[in-house]
Amino acid sequence: MTPIKTEKERALMAEGGKILAQIMKELEKRVEPGIKTRELNKVAKDLVFKFKTRPSFLGYQGFSSALCVSINEEIVHGVPSERVLKEGDIVSLDLGVLYKGFHTDMAITLPVGKISQEAQKLIQVTKKALKKGIDKVEPGSNFGVIARVIQVYVESEGFNVVRELCGHGIGREIHEEPQVFNYYEEGRIYPNLEEGMVFCIEPMVTRGHWKLIKTNDGHGYQTKDGSLSCHFEHTLAVTKNGNQILTKR
Repeated sequence: MTPIKTEKERALMAEGGKILAQIMKELEKRVEPGIKTRELNKVAKDLVFKFKTRPSFLGYQGFSSALCVSINEEIVHGVPSERVLKEGDIVSLDLGVLYKGFHTDMAITLPVGKISQEAQKLIQVTKKALKKGIDKVEPGSNFGVIARVIQVYVESEGFNVVRELCGHGIGREIHEEPQVFNYYEEGRIYPNLEEGMVFCIEPMVTRGHWKLIKTNDGHGYQTKDGSLSCHFEHTLAVTKNGNQILTKR
């Protein structure tokens, strides 16, 4: 069952989301050729504690870092390391914070220096897919509507939507009900949206096939065919007037 958040709880999550967005903005400034992914994690961790929040991912299912850093064919949950970002890479940063008992979660994909036109298009399409999904969030709508609009748009642009991972409800736990799919499947039951629901929409898009495999670190996922991948995510609430992006920058 999907937990419904009170207006007061949503206000707390909006405070936490604002902090998270500010941290992500600072991280974005640090992304450049030559930086090690572990250095980005240190910046993220320092900022999380500076703002009197806690990292949602640190220690979660054995994850050893505050920040997920995924490069090129890696789609999510990459563990920061000695790996150095190179000119032409694209990198996804995924971060969650716990603030006054509630989690928020967001992800962005960024260019490292000058990137190819194809990589630029992949980032633009994934970002726009997230916006299209968010635009369908309002009371009385349906999670299937969100899934369909994301999939149709992404595929119309020549890319594919990951099937093996999805968005999620969020609140007192980092992962709550419901699952928020980015593709539509006939016969699946999709819950209706109700005022007070809070969840993450996070389209994960690939240049090639959507099938994934685990990365060598045991936590991350990457495309099976080695094709470029991209990830954007926001935490948002269903309000009586539509939606509120809690992690808006």
